Amino acid sequence: MLPAELQALSRFHGHIGPYAVVGYRMGMIALDKLKPKNHSALKCVVKTGIKPPVSCLVDGIQFSSSCTLGKGNISVVDEGKAEAVFECAGKNMAIKLRDEMRKKIDAEMSHEKEEEQSLYYYKMAESELFEIALI
Repeated sequence: MLPAELQALSRFHGHIGPYAVVGYRMGMIALDKLKPKNHSALKCVVKTGIKPPVSCLVDGIQFSSSCTLGKGNISVVDEGKAEAVFECAGKNMAIKLRDEMRKKIDAEMSHEKEEEQSLYYYKMAESELFEIALI
């Protein structure tokens, strides 16, 4: 059974999957470390482009961070990277999915196991999953 926040993410995104969960985690990390004062103070540039499955990061980030296309505080650039740069009050933070984790997701992703795989990345230690840098 998925935790409530992943059930809500699944409804928002249309299904649950590892990249949506990774994006969700990125947004939560940005909120925790940058501590925006309101929903418009945080900005994000996602480097995935718009080609699934890696672009599913975008929905995860929108869902967790309140950076949304409608508010104009998120943008997507076509670099094909599983990475996002967050900005708040003059501080910038890059959060990148570790290369070995991206390879693992891409090699193992399957519709039949998406819930199991999503939980795995949801529970994984932040330091194992991401490279995080203040820039």
